[in-house]
Amino acid sequence: MSTTPSHHHLQQLQRKKSVSDSDYDSDYDSDTTNSQNHHSADLTNSIFKSYFEHTNLHSSQPTQHDLTKIKSFLTSSSSGALSCLICLERIKTSDPTWSCTSLCYAVFHLICIQSWARQASDLSALRASTRLPISSDKAAESSTWNCPKCRSDYSRSEIPRNYLCFCGKVENPPSDPWILPHSCGEVCDRQLKNNCGHFCLLLCHPGPCPSCPKLVKTTCFCGKTTDVKRCGYKLFSCNNICNKSLDCGTHSCKQICHDGPCPPCNARGVYKCSCGRKVEERECCKREFRCENPCEKLLACGKHVCERGCHFGECGDCPLQGKRACPCGKRLYEGMACDIAVPLCGGTCDKMLSCGFHRCHERCHRGPCMETCRIVVTKLCRCGGMKKEVPCYQDLACERKCQRMRDCGRHACKRRCCDGDCPPCGEICGKRLRCNNHKCPAPCHRGACSPCPVMFTISCACGGAHFEVPCGTEMDQKPPKCRKSCGISPLCRHGSDSKPHKCHYGACPPCRLLCDEEYPCSHKCKLRCHGPRPPPNPDFILKPKKKKPNNPSESTPGSPCPPCPELVWRPCLGQHIGAERMMVCSNRTQFSCENLCGSPLSCGNHYCTKTCHALKSQSCEECHLPCEKERKPSCRHSCPLPCHPGDCPPCKVLVKRSCHCGSMVHVFECIYYNNLSEKEQTAARSCGGSCHRKLPNCTHLCPKICHPGQCPSPDKCTKKVTVRCQCQTLKKEMPCQEVQAAYHKAGSNPKDVSKSHFGLGLLPCNSGCKSKAQVVDQELHLRKSKDLEVLFIRR
Repeated sequence: MSTTPSHHHLQQLQRKKSVSDSDYDSDYDSDTTNSQNHHSADLTNSIFKSYFEHTNLHSSQPTQHDLTKIKSFLTSSSSGALSCLICLERIKTSDPTWSCTSLCYAVFHLICIQSWARQASDLSALRASTRLPISSDKAAESSTWNCPKCRSDYSRSEIPRNYLCFCGKVENPPSDPWILPHSCGEVCDRQLKNNCGHFCLLLCHPGPCPSCPKLVKTTCFCGKTTDVKRCGYKLFSCNNICNKSLDCGTHSCKQICHDGPCPPCNARGVYKCSCGRKVEERECCKREFRCENPCEKLLACGKHVCERGCHFGECGDCPLQGKRACPCGKRLYEGMACDIAVPLCGGTCDKMLSCGFHRCHERCHRGPCMETCRIVVTKLCRCGGMKKEVPCYQDLACERKCQRMRDCGRHACKRRCCDGDCPPCGEICGKRLRCNNHKCPAPCHRGACSPCPVMFTISCACGGAHFEVPCGTEMDQKPPKCRKSCGISPLCRHGSDSKPHKCHYGACPPCRLLCDEEYPCSHKCKLRCHGPRPPPNPDFILKPKKKKPNNPSESTPGSPCPPCPELVWRPCLGQHIGAERMMVCSNRTQFSCENLCGSPLSCGNHYCTKTCHALKSQSCEECHLPCEKERKPSCRHSCPLPCHPGDCPPCKVLVKRSCHCGSMVHVFECIYYNNLSEKEQTAARSCGGSCHRKLPNCTHLCPKICHPGQCPSPDKCTKKVTVRCQCQTLKKEMPCQEVQAAYHKAGSNPKDVSKSHFGLGLLPCNSGCKSKAQVVDQELHLRKSKDLEVLFIRR
C-alpha cells in the first residue's frame, strides 16, 4: 500500500510547518540545537503517527518496548553517531547502505558489506572445496557469509547488489532532509511477525516492525476466557486456575492459566511397582516404577524362573523351548527339553570379531568370543609414511609431524601422523582489530577479522536518550541531546521556583533568580542567588586515563549574604525623639546624643540625670532619696524605706491612745487604728470600766462607763455627802445634788469648794457646839505642850 505523490507532497509540507513551529517554541540552548532536536522529534512523530492513531496508545509499555530499536536509530542518526561496523566511518545521509534483516538490524555501508560478503563467501567456498569432494563451482554456490554483528548466515545469492530503502520497495531512495535518511517515506507495509496476516503501519523505518496493533478476538491459554486483544499480544492469561486434565487422567492442573503444556502431575499417592511387591508414596507422574528385585516368577515350563527385572504383565514362554541351536548357530536341535544344555557342534565358531574384518577361529564354544583380534596384519600409518606388521587390534602411528598449513594459512598442523584432514587452527587470532582497543578473540583464520563485537552505549546523564556506536568510534561522539529536565534538585532556597534546565553532564547552571533571603532586620538580599549548589554530574568521559577513586561528588556550599546595605534611621542610645541619624542597616554602631537620659528610675518616682546612655547594657543611676509618698491611709509617720516604686508598705508603728477616762493606755498598730472608722475608734479606746473622772461640781467620780467627752449631768450627782456645821460638831448625810443646790442657794460655786471643806458649814451650830469647842481647845493645848517637851529632850 503506497500513498499518491500529491499526498506525499502534502505530508512533506505538513512536516516542514510542524518543524518550523516547534523550532519557534523551543527552549533549547541554541538555535542550531533547537532545530536539530525538533527535526528529530518531528521525524519520530511522523514515522509513528499512523501507528499511534491506530493503536490509540501513546505510552503503553508494549508499544514503547517494540519501538526501542527504531528510536535508538533515530537518536543515533540525529546525533550524527551512526557508524559502519566494518570501516568505522560515519554513515552519511547520502551514503548507500544495507541493513541486516535477521537479528541486529545494524546498518552498514553498501560497499563495505559487499566486500565483506564476497570475502567471507569465497573463504567459505575454499574451505568446502578442500574438505569435501565437490567442485569449486558447487562449493561457491553453497557458500555462505554472515552479518558482521549478529553473525546471522546469508547465502551467496543474498549478497546485496543494490541500494534499497529499509522496507525494500524503493531502489536508491532520495536523500530528503524532511524524511528519515535511507527510507522512502512511504508506509512500510512489510508482513508482521508470527504471520498474523497484517502489515506494518509505520513509515519506512529501520529495525524490526512493532507488534501488530490490530484488535482481534482471542481466548486465553486455558480456553475459558474470550477477550479482544491486540493481535501482537493476543496470547494472554486469564489469571484463573487452569483446571485442564493432566496426563494421568485423574487430576487437573492447579496452576494459573499458562502457556504451553501443563506440567507433570505432582499429586502424591501410594503406588505399587510393576511386579506389585513394593509399595511407595510417590508423585502421580512417577507412579509407574520398577523395584530393584528380579521377577523370579516360575515360567510356563515349570523348570525355570523369569530372569527379567520388575515388569508388567506375563513373563512369557521359556526361552529354552522350541528350536535351539549350538553356540555358533550352525546346527539346530528340535524337541529338546528346556532343562537340557545344547551340545557343542565341534565346528569352527566363525563369528565376526569386534574388529569387523576377521572371524573367530576357535571351535564352537559357549560365552563371548575373544575381545581383541590378535591376527597379525600389515598396516599403514595414518599419514602413509610407515608400513608395518602389527596385531589387528593395535593402531599404527608414526612420529612424523604434519607440516601442512591449516585453514588459517599462518600455522602448520604439527599433528603426529596426520591423515591429511587437518583440524581447524586452535590458536587465537589475536590480531589488533580496527577499533585499536581489542584483539580478535576468534580462532585463527584467513582474511580480515570480524569487526569488534563490542558496542558502546552513549547516553545522556539521565539515560533517557542513548544510542550505540561501534567500538573505536566512541571517542568522536558527543552525548545525545536529551529533552528531559535535569533530575537534580536545586539546593538553594528557590527550589522548584528556579528555571528548569535540560539533562546535562557536569555541574548545573547557577540559579538566575534574586537571592531574596530575608535578613534579621526584615530587609531582603537583592543580589543574584548565591546559595549552595547540588553535587555535579560526572563529566562526559568514556575512557578515563587513570582510575580515580570513586568518591561521591559533594555539593558546593553557598556564600553567606553580605551585610544589609539598606539605609535606615537609627535612634540614639537613649531612644530620644528627634535625635535619630541615617545609617547603613548592617552598621550596628550606637551613638549618644549628649542629652540627659530622662528615663524613669527603678523607683518610678524620679528620672535619670545621666548623659544619654544605652538603656539595656548600662543601667541608670540608683535613687537614694527617702520615700516621700503620702501613705494610705494617711498617717503622720513617714515611710521607713528608701524611694521605691509602687505603694508604701502598711504602717506598723505602734501608737498609744488613752481611754476616754484616762485610766488606761491602749497600744495599736498605726495601720490598724487608722483603718477604723471614727465610731470604731471610739469603741476601741473605751476601757470598759467606770469613768473615774471627777465631776466638775463636786468631789465625786463619774459613775458612767468610760466614755468620750464631758460626763453627763454633773449637777445631778446622787452620792451621799456628810454635811457638818461650822464647828464640825453636827453632821448629816445629804445627796450631793442637794449639797450643790445649797451652795448655789448660798451664792457660792461648788467648784470653788475644796474636797475637805465640801459640805462644811452648811448646817447651823446649836448650843452643844460651844462647850464641845472649849474641851477641844484644852486638849489641843495639852497636846502641843507635850510635843514641845519631847522635842526639847531629843535635842
